Amino acid sequence: MKYVRWIWAYPLVTTTALVLLAVGVLATSELPDAARWVATVWVAGVIVWTLVGMVRDVLRGHVGLDVLAVTAMIATLAVGEYLAALVIVLMLAGGAALEDIAGRRARRDLRALLDRSPRTAHVVTGGWSGAVESVKDVPVDEVAVGDILLVRPAEIVPVDAVLLSADAEFDESSLTGESLPVQRSEGDEVFSGAINGSRAVRVRATRRSADSQYQQIVALVHAAESSRAPVVRLADRFAVPFTAVSLVLAGTAWAISGDPVRFAEVLVLATPCPLLIAAPVAFLAGLSRAAKAGVIIKSGAVIEQLARVSSAAFDKTGTLTWGRPALVAVRPAGGFTADEVLQFAASAEQYSTHVLAESVRRAALDRGLDLLPATDASEEATNGVTASVQGRPVTVGKPAYVAALTGTAARETLDAGQAAAYVAIDGRFAGTIILADDPRPDAPGVVAWLRETGVSRVAMFTGDVGATAQSVATAVGIDEVHAELLPGDKVELAAGLQPRPMMMVGDGVNDAPVLAASDIGVAMGARGATAAGDAADVVILLDALAPVADAVAIARHTLRVALTAIGVGIGLSIALMIVAMTGVIPAVAGALIQELVDVATILYALRALGAPREVARPTASSSG
Repeated sequence: MKYVRWIWAYPLVTTTALVLLAVGVLATSELPDAARWVATVWVAGVIVWTLVGMVRDVLRGHVGLDVLAVTAMIATLAVGEYLAALVIVLMLAGGAALEDIAGRRARRDLRALLDRSPRTAHVVTGGWSGAVESVKDVPVDEVAVGDILLVRPAEIVPVDAVLLSADAEFDESSLTGESLPVQRSEGDEVFSGAINGSRAVRVRATRRSADSQYQQIVALVHAAESSRAPVVRLADRFAVPFTAVSLVLAGTAWAISGDPVRFAEVLVLATPCPLLIAAPVAFLAGLSRAAKAGVIIKSGAVIEQLARVSSAAFDKTGTLTWGRPALVAVRPAGGFTADEVLQFAASAEQYSTHVLAESVRRAALDRGLDLLPATDASEEATNGVTASVQGRPVTVGKPAYVAALTGTAARETLDAGQAAAYVAIDGRFAGTIILADDPRPDAPGVVAWLRETGVSRVAMFTGDVGATAQSVATAVGIDEVHAELLPGDKVELAAGLQPRPMMMVGDGVNDAPVLAASDIGVAMGARGATAAGDAADVVILLDALAPVADAVAIARHTLRVALTAIGVGIGLSIALMIVAMTGVIPAVAGALIQELVDVATILYALRALGAPREVARPTASSSG
């Protein structure tokens, strides 16, 4: 059955092989004319079909390499080498089959992600204490936020959720690349796509299926699979010169020998499979290798840009730092108490999406302070928020933003990794909330690795105040700092950063514009879907910075493999053509030899599945 499916999957290979067999039988049965006519009709049909495809490509603005194959088929038929013409057709059809087989091998990690996509969820309809009979199976798309779900042993978590059971163990390797199971406790977030351990657990859905982590990854994988742009560019780059050299060599052999057969014998060795097949396979393998490392490269076109990256910029909060600031101190002023400052600030921050807002709210709740109702809330990007809390105007944000409203906001002296939220109540400066957000432990190693491997300029783009930004930059080894930036300022700086290509790494809604505007936008997407992830070209699935180095190294390795496969294939073809100019390689033998060259280059292209040798950096950590 497996072989029957293979025959139906590649009909051109099967039909050509049958025609070749029939031609052989006719030739050995002393029916040479019939053999020649059968071969000629079939090859002529393939030529016409190929020419139609070439015309379509030209109308789309792409000059293909099929001209060599068509010329070789026409030449072999013209000189009576109909067996060689059939072998060329078989070789081209077999090349397409090899590309498909090698492509499936190269996609293995991408396809593994797609094949494991959750489809069914067990909704507990009887409440938290419901028994098995109160569990109802529903399609994963019908799960609503707040539903209680049962996840049985070894099952996939269907949607992003919060763990309700006391503790559990999950395999998150398909999400983060972390091979060891991770422990989760009650209240911890569990992402869709994680595999439950040996005990059944209950979770509460926090996102719909379409918004959950695993479904976002699946969408990115589909986009990556459909991209073929860099392959076209690479083929175009070599197509015209290779075609010209091949035709010159074949024409020279004909002119010197005076025998048109020599033209065909040379040209059968010029089929361009290393360009048309090996390069696509290498890029697919690179995308797959990146997925295995916890990095989704959305588009194959990004690989070539990423491999040549020459400058890089990083956001600070959530990128170079953990993005989970903890309260250090509350410093009240103007007669306000520390609890009053923290409670009013947290109440105003209820409607903000900034990472510091979440930390201020969490700090107030940890102190047992209730969040008060707030109205007329508004947020000015990167500057701060204003709201009316119990009828009293409250402003929380940067010192300049607060000072513009109060006339004063004394800047605090901050230690490395600290950030400050300045608070005004009733139009008066009320105090400062000090938070600490430590740099990621792998950040210095990643910055140093980028510099050591050819990225000549590394900068920080952040909306935070200069003192905080500078302290973190010093800790991670960045000496170029641009602080207190608005989203538009980041876009302008990214557009002017030299040398190119330029890579921007960030997370959060405010980073989306600059990620979209950069040559390569890299989003830290481990905490679920964000606008940054949608705008970026590369999404890091681990909550770590080290995979940025992985992505660059894999891209460089992939491009190197693709170019080497092309170079080896073209080099061997040209060498063989030069030998064929002497007449020692018959047309049929030449076509078979060229097929061996194709197989060798395709197998070499699969080396892109392997780990790149140049990565030498701290091991990524997935926890803070």
